[in-house]
Amino acid sequence: MKEILNHLFEYKTLKQTEAREVLINIASGKYNDTQIAVFLTVFQMRTITLQELLGFRQALKDLSITIDLSDFETIDLCGTGGDGKNTFNISTLTSFVVAGSGMKVAKHGNYGVSSTCGSSNVLEHFGYKFSNNRDKLRSELDQAGICFLHAPLFNPAMKHVAPVRKQLGLKTFFNILGPMINPSSPQYQLVGVYNLELARMYGYVYQNTDVKYSIIHSLDGYDEISLTSPFKLISRHREEIIESSMMNLPDLNPDQIHGGKDVEESAAIFSNILNGKGTVAQKQVVAANAGTAIQMVNPNKSLAECVELAMISLESGKAKASFDKLIKLNA
Repeated sequence: MKEILNHLFEYKTLKQTEAREVLINIASGKYNDTQIAVFLTVFQMRTITLQELLGFRQALKDLSITIDLSDFETIDLCGTGGDGKNTFNISTLTSFVVAGSGMKVAKHGNYGVSSTCGSSNVLEHFGYKFSNNRDKLRSELDQAGICFLHAPLFNPAMKHVAPVRKQLGLKTFFNILGPMINPSSPQYQLVGVYNLELARMYGYVYQNTDVKYSIIHSLDGYDEISLTSPFKLISRHREEIIESSMMNLPDLNPDQIHGGKDVEESAAIFSNILNGKGTVAQKQVVAANAGTAIQMVNPNKSLAECVELAMISLESGKAKASFDKLIKLNA
């Protein structure tokens, strides 16, 4: 690791093969916590390169436990995190709204590292039992329309990194990698990223896959559709700036979508929205994200129509029914 760090400290970058090898060595326990922390910190000080990203992604895919859910034609809705905005659990709520609309969701997630409450934190709070058992996850998809893939169970080799990330409490390149390594390889992915440079890099990576993807970034820095500014959408066939008005929705203020200060408060906000007691603004931002996901599978419908379908799923109780069924299956 000393040679690698000296190489990086000289403002040099890693080739794809080198990046892959380093991450495999980290996963196998070859380096101590201090060395890992220093290595991660390097990428806080400069942008990760495409070759490094590809190498790290390949290493994690090579090391991960995979699960075949392909006959369900699933979608994942996942953000990189790391935007520092502390919103409520928008992507997790969005996943249940999308499931309530009739799509099958294979949600990939983890505990919060740079955020107060990640998707794993909130689902665990409500009694969801993490598993990598194929039959359990397939049963959840079949009956609830959604299953949850807790990242550490599918990347056991990353146990050496988890405590270091927790101690650092900062976004690292693992935030960037998270959405790219869903162990079920879903057919559709709606991915939120925290800056435009990363959005373009993601676009290049996904162009070389079979995934039907949409990459989103709100221009004021959110890794999701925030409605606090226009957002950039990048897919295989289009790249455009979308404003709230194009979805028949208003612009919002950041404090209208703020999250809780801890898991309990975050879970209370989550429950209120799912039970129809959320604010109008909270419902609108969830519907914006869910509608964008729904349009990926229904490209003949306008974005505004898909947002309306998402709002129906939320307000009719279909999203809540999906959530209730998932938790009941874990009782």
